[in-house]
Amino acid sequence: MALYSEAYFSDLLRMTVRDRDDQIIGRLRDVAVRLGETFPLVTKLVVRLRGRREPLILPWSAVRSLSTESIHLHALLAELQSVEVEPEEIRLGSSVLNREIVDVENHRVVRVHDLKLATVEGQLRLVAVGVGTRSLLRGLRMEGLAQQIWGWFGRHPHEQLISWEDVHAVEPTSHLLRLGVEREKLQRLNPADLADILGVLSAQHRAVVVSSLDDETTAAAMEEMEFEIQKSVLDSVESEKAADILEEIAPDAAADLVGDLPKDRAEELLSLMEPEEASDVKELLKYPDDSVGGLMTPDFVALRLGMSVQQAIEHLRQEGDEPETIFYCYVVDEHERLVGVLSLRDLIVAPPDQTIQSIISTHVVSVHPLDSQERAAELIAHYNLLAVPVIGEKGELLGIVTVDDAIDAVLPTRWKKQLPKVFSR
Repeated sequence: MALYSEAYFSDLLRMTVRDRDDQIIGRLRDVAVRLGETFPLVTKLVVRLRGRREPLILPWSAVRSLSTESIHLHALLAELQSVEVEPEEIRLGSSVLNREIVDVENHRVVRVHDLKLATVEGQLRLVAVGVGTRSLLRGLRMEGLAQQIWGWFGRHPHEQLISWEDVHAVEPTSHLLRLGVEREKLQRLNPADLADILGVLSAQHRAVVVSSLDDETTAAAMEEMEFEIQKSVLDSVESEKAADILEEIAPDAAADLVGDLPKDRAEELLSLMEPEEASDVKELLKYPDDSVGGLMTPDFVALRLGMSVQQAIEHLRQEGDEPETIFYCYVVDEHERLVGVLSLRDLIVAPPDQTIQSIISTHVVSVHPLDSQERAAELIAHYNLLAVPVIGEKGELLGIVTVDDAIDAVLPTRWKKQLPKVFSR
């Protein structure tokens, strides 16, 4: 008898286990696989023995063959020695079956109803998980009856399988999140897709997934989330991780989150952040929530009045990856006062040796940090701007308000969801 070319885990669990003399010694209870490869190798079988409480764990090499009803071993029961499940191995029944997983390919969270095993180059491996109705009914031993009923109505539902390479486990008990390959699957997702996945997870599972991701990936996803989900993410992780995430988020968004936290928690996170990032957030927290100061970001491009076009372009190359937008370049004097603005296009088409003073526009629409957020939105809409600068009492450039932040501040949530993001980091 040869090994099956493929089998479902639910079918294996119904099988008896027989020794070399074809005597039934027990029933299959679970199967272990070794993680670390695209399709994990089946390495152990866990047998529930007759009359014994403790299961017998055997290496898969002890299996001689599988029939439709039984697993046949090479040795007699008296010759069998139990082994341990290694740290890099997991039991499929207790760690994956009936657990929630992330379907990375289709950006959804699903529950595993069955598992598909297949022989790949002579080795039995875990190749897919079953998440559909057929998998659920098979596990309940009702697939045959359901197939008959479906046939009466001319229906033949397909098996809904997700390849293991598109799976990311979220249950803490599965231990799959220890593997770098699992993190990489989620980190390759578009931030909006990752945000959707995190949004439907429970707080416990969200914490597990976020803890496995790098801070930059988490921050990018958080910028696509509703505010309440953003708060939930921060609440679900350790303080040091939360502070690291806040450092990667735009300062205005970080200030909104910190400002909504209890005072003790806010002070703790600020103390754990890098001084420069914490200083930006603290500065923004000085302003009322409904003011321009509470909406602006200090991430902008500032050029010096005496720069040449070539010097300005070199400055942009060095600093342009951090600001919210470089569509507008604001020009300041030696006292940081705003004296003009030019577009990125103006800079690119100008001769390299020309001074930026000769090409800037000195008629700059601006707002004060204590102006209302509606005022900033009105100016952006009226002048068709992508951003508006915020200046202080002495004309110093404090920050900018971008069009997407202005929209977020003044439009109802149901309208904001229908609008695309203008800027992405």
